[in-house]
Amino acid sequence: KRSASFDMRNLRLSTCFLLYCVIGIIFPTQCNANICLPKQHAALFIFGDSLFDPGNNNYIKATDEGHQENYWPYGVTFFKYPTGRFSDGRIIPDFIAEYAKLPLLQPYLHPGYHEYINGENFASGGAGALSETYQGLVIDIKTQLSYFENVNKLLKQKLGVAETKTLLSRAVYLFNIRGNNYEAIFITNPSMLQSYSADKYADMVIGNLTTVIKEIYKKGGRKFGFIGLSSLGCSPILKVLVKNGSTDACLEEVSALVKLHNSALSKALNKLEKQLRGFKYSLTNLYDITTDLINYPSKYGFKEGKVACCGTGPFKGFF
Repeated sequence: KRSASFDMRNLRLSTCFLLYCVIGIIFPTQCNANICLPKQHAALFIFGDSLFDPGNNNYIKATDEGHQENYWPYGVTFFKYPTGRFSDGRIIPDFIAEYAKLPLLQPYLHPGYHEYINGENFASGGAGALSETYQGLVIDIKTQLSYFENVNKLLKQKLGVAETKTLLSRAVYLFNIRGNNYEAIFITNPSMLQSYSADKYADMVIGNLTTVIKEIYKKGGRKFGFIGLSSLGCSPILKVLVKNGSTDACLEEVSALVKLHNSALSKALNKLEKQLRGFKYSLTNLYDITTDLINYPSKYGFKEGKVACCGTGPFKGFF
């Protein structure tokens, strides 16, 4: 189990690279409708999986226990009760929201009142860019996009078309559709890579993500943040399940696929920057960050680079 101090260690490790995404985006805005936004305001819209999920999976009736974290000790170090976050404390979007002086974004599926002018969190633990990834148990990226489109309609009703466009253009869109597309095929459907080449499979994942980005861009989105895949080949859960209990060496076939994905994602984003006027993005090299954490744990406040595979926290099952 991880110690209660994991919450702060996660802050140092995982959020510094995203903080600058919100720097320089808070500018005065004009009042274009009966309701005016604050002069200094930027919304935050979150898309992703367990690293970003604040509890959306709590409201999916079909999901299983493995995709819900609404029991102790989750939440024990900050909220003092399980919120549905895949963490014993806060998650990356919480820290980003605090930095941007926004309230913590609640799950989109939460039945309570939503202040959409601050943004929204659509992330779902276990989600992927492909609808086949844990289908029926999670909210895939295209469904998350449909939720965003619903929010866009509601904002237009509340703020008017012009003010909504201003809000969406100044907002930051954070994505973390990470390893589930790749973990799932090794854990639940290894034969899939016999049907698709590694290049083709990565192209499908990147293609779906690119489609979502373009749709958000059409609605006015201009500022995006992304996290690349970590060193999934060193994940204990994959090593145990794929290598029948052996946790010695990292899985080279997984690592190769991860590197292929990260390279393809970088090229796709660079291409979008050239194609889409005003498109700006930040891409974090999480592969090197996690590899460095494993090799030099003391730099990040850990005594060793490997802990139990099933501890709490956004890196659950990683090291």
